[in-house]
Amino acid sequence: MKLIVAVVQDKDAIKLIEALMAKGYRATKLASTGGFLKEGNTTLLVGVNDHMVAEVLAIIKKMCKAREQLVTPLTPVGGPVDSYVPYPVEVVVGGATVFVLSVEQWEKV
Repeated sequence: MKLIVAVVQDKDAIKLIEALMAKGYRATKLASTGGFLKEGNTTLLVGVNDHMVAEVLAIIKKMCKAREQLVTPLTPVGGPVDSYVPYPVEVVVGGATVFVLSVEQWEKV
């Protein structure tokens, strides 16, 4: 048994959950916040048998694509503000960060 923990951008979460459900996978959705951009993310928990991991990872890869986005950096805390110029910068966002963990025991009560 495996637990797949996938951190995805909020924009990708709904279509990912729909794609997982269409294939018969259930997921628990948790709200989370990214540390770099301080924007909303979704963390999905998906419990599957070992032989299902590859299919779930393929669905995640298909539904969560990286893309470029303009962001305005936050003011540095404790640094010199007079030299800080908040110009928007282009960064790559999206995709997914995925952890696959072994599960010793699973119960539904």
